[in-house]
Amino acid sequence: MSTAMASMPDMDKLHVFLGRFVNDLGATLHTGMVVIGENLGLYKALATDPMTSAELAAKTGVDERYLREWLASQAAGGYVNYNEDTNKFSLDAEQAFTLANEDSPAYLPGAFELALASLASVPRITECFRTGAGVGWGEHSDGVYHGVEKFFRPSYAANLVSAWIPALDGVQAKLEKGATVADIGCGKGSSTRLMAQSFPNSRFFGFDYHDKSIEDARASAERTGLADRVTFSISSAKEIPGKGYDFVTVFDCLHDMGDPVGAASHIRQVMAEDGTWMIVEPFAKDEMKDNLNPLGRAYYGFSTLLCTPCSRSQEVGMCLGAQAGEAKIRDIVTAAGFTRFRRAAETPFNIVYEARP
Repeated sequence: MSTAMASMPDMDKLHVFLGRFVNDLGATLHTGMVVIGENLGLYKALATDPMTSAELAAKTGVDERYLREWLASQAAGGYVNYNEDTNKFSLDAEQAFTLANEDSPAYLPGAFELALASLASVPRITECFRTGAGVGWGEHSDGVYHGVEKFFRPSYAANLVSAWIPALDGVQAKLEKGATVADIGCGKGSSTRLMAQSFPNSRFFGFDYHDKSIEDARASAERTGLADRVTFSISSAKEIPGKGYDFVTVFDCLHDMGDPVGAASHIRQVMAEDGTWMIVEPFAKDEMKDNLNPLGRAYYGFSTLLCTPCSRSQEVGMCLGAQAGEAKIRDIVTAAGFTRFRRAAETPFNIVYEARP
């Protein structure tokens, strides 16, 4: 048998793979479609009533011909419903909950904004594969840090105060009485503000090394009337000022740090002796084989484009990656001098760890 014949694919398997390719190609283009719909308010408008493309165009002030093509793409992807008898498009309750309701814990457009902005860096990341160089957080499109905030905020709003903090030993009581809190890697400050709104007797300090995120965080604190209790400052995790923090939080960013052990050691030094460190990380198993699933696929993709280059751009450049897993996080924490570490809570997307001196 010739080599060519021996290497002929199984046609049934080939058709399955080609079907996967068609789905992935459509999903890739769909990312841009969702961002367009979000930016133009199309989902929110469509959530009110079924409409024809002309009616939706009139309501949103956009060009009907472009809109008609967009609606067809959305209907083909199952994000919008189409009634061929009335020629109207609509959102059902589930679609509206995830695409039009910004207060929903399952609000999705931020994830697409993050993905689209991340993909803009593909040419530079390709070069990093050749050189081993890094790309700092602020070197990406602004859509990255805006998308991150919009993506993670709904989950934090749904879980942080109601489930994650109560799962920690004695932390809720401290916050209710009045505690000093450091939110490290706070980004645009959503997590910091959520805690401040729920615990008015406590004082909150948000830190991030990205200047634009801190500018937005300060503006949001002023706008929401929290500036008297919430302070945002530009600082890396290894250099945050102050001492005696009762509660330290790190949301979805320990794995992005170049020197997570150094950051953890500094956190240990600035914490109160009876303080608590809450670490929120992407959901992951310890072994790669156990992360080879749809969620792992997304997280490994983001890790390739964002997390690993971010870590590589900093000193040490440990590059934990977004799928580090509990064992590696435990190693980081114990190497920094913490003696108590446990998994306190989890969701399908995150794991919450508690570390104490």
